[in-house]
Amino acid sequence: MDQKKAYARAGVDVDLGNRLKGRIHRLVRQTHGPEVLGKIGGFGGLFAPNFSGMREPVLVSSIDGVGTKLKIAFAMNRHDTVGADLVNHCINDIAVLGARPLFFLDYIGAEKLEPEVFDQILRGFTRACRAGGCALIGGETAQMPGMYRRGEYDLAGCIVGVVDRAKIIDGSRIKPGDVILGLPANGLHTNGYSLARKIFFEQLRLKPSSRIAGLSKSLGEELLRQHQ
Repeated sequence: MDQKKAYARAGVDVDLGNRLKGRIHRLVRQTHGPEVLGKIGGFGGLFAPNFSGMREPVLVSSIDGVGTKLKIAFAMNRHDTVGADLVNHCINDIAVLGARPLFFLDYIGAEKLEPEVFDQILRGFTRACRAGGCALIGGETAQMPGMYRRGEYDLAGCIVGVVDRAKIIDGSRIKPGDVILGLPANGLHTNGYSLARKIFFEQLRLKPSSRIAGLSKSLGEELLRQHQ
């Protein structure tokens, strides 16, 4: 009890952290298949992969964040998209090598964990993991008073996937006469937001609530379009 009081005086709500973690099990289990072993919340996530059908499986990993797109989420007080952005960003990073995702781990750092915000972020994680066939097997939530501005947080995600060595996409088989296919983006995804924010909010003096001709939604909503 004394230890909890000492943490509370330092600005860390241990009980709140435990309550929030207790709420995530139902959501996270929705991303699990038979490969996931044990319960979430331990010091490490357990995953027993099935590599049947692969002659020489190669693990592919990546780690990333959402960058200053988070600033738009803070301004809009909407946090259900940036969690999905992070998962999809990581999935895309290994997809370019031909890998399919196996599992994902997240990190949330904040001055104080706000239950409603935490829930929105987590729902974004789990929604994108289910859509991408990726198990959310672990994560870390850190309350760090004095590190972040009030109401702000940071996200990071790590993904591990697999590809058969013979099917790794590395560009070595590209030759003259090949066709290049371009896929249209639905927005900025998670790139270039520092520049976009400077142009829209500093130079043009617009606000997230501003309406721009040709856009069906507000500027903030357009900038929060989910990374596909």
